[in-house]
Amino acid sequence: MDATGKVAAMTGPKNGRQRSQLGRRIAMSIVAFWIVIAISAPLLAPYSQGAILSPESFSFAKDASILGTDYMGRDLLSRLIYASRSTLGFALVACLIAFPTGVSLGFIAALSGEGSILDQLLSRVVDILMSFPALIMALVVLGTIGTSNVAVLAIVAVVETTRVYRLARALGLDISVMDFVAVSRARGEGPIWIAAFDLLPNSLGPLAAEFGLRYTYAILLISSLSFLGLGVQPPSADWGIMVQENIQGLVYGSPAALIPAFCIASVTVGINLLVDDLIRRTNIRIPQELSGE
Repeated sequence: MDATGKVAAMTGPKNGRQRSQLGRRIAMSIVAFWIVIAISAPLLAPYSQGAILSPESFSFAKDASILGTDYMGRDLLSRLIYASRSTLGFALVACLIAFPTGVSLGFIAALSGEGSILDQLLSRVVDILMSFPALIMALVVLGTIGTSNVAVLAIVAVVETTRVYRLARALGLDISVMDFVAVSRARGEGPIWIAAFDLLPNSLGPLAAEFGLRYTYAILLISSLSFLGLGVQPPSADWGIMVQENIQGLVYGSPAALIPAFCIASVTVGINLLVDDLIRRTNIRIPQELSGE
């Protein structure tokens, strides 16, 4: 190996680690920024989310912030700040409902034994729900029962629960055949104890990565529903509905619709980068059942 090759061999891994650390810091900064914005929305927003500052659409009124006004003359920056609370908050609540439910049902199915009646029942119900595209199912359900915040949270939570169930079941089946689980069963420990102290601690890495992915998909689903008019309802602010409300501004050269779309993209990219970094650093193994997805 010549001198150039030796230098490349020595500096390659170091440069790779530096790029990885830089990407992690950027992703953490993006996510932390939006968390602070969402928590501090009432303190940071110059105006309330429904305050009309100008009779003109897409203008830079005298009292408006640097982003100007939206299609109704409301301060775009203020609505953007309040929208972060709605979008990120709704997605978080949906995931906090979906994860305990999906993990519990997945572990129950795994501990009942692969192919058991309970496992088959739960898995077939999940397969039926997953056979419908998430957005189509949400549109059908919300179009039938009506739109409300509770209904949106419920449908998003159900959609995400099915995905979490599949991962939890696959992890549970892999872990339940290991020696330490057999020892717990020999001691007479029940399914609840085994799930809480054997399965869950050994599944935290994949579940943590899955939480990030599910949170991203929840944000995108809620934003899509809002864009279609079935999510957060006016005058409340939401990034998806802000894109839909201001899309006509593109005709007049206003970026009012592009800015909330960029916000959605930035937070989802930031979370995905963190998930990728977590998987890379911890060598998380995907169960064989899900490896083809």
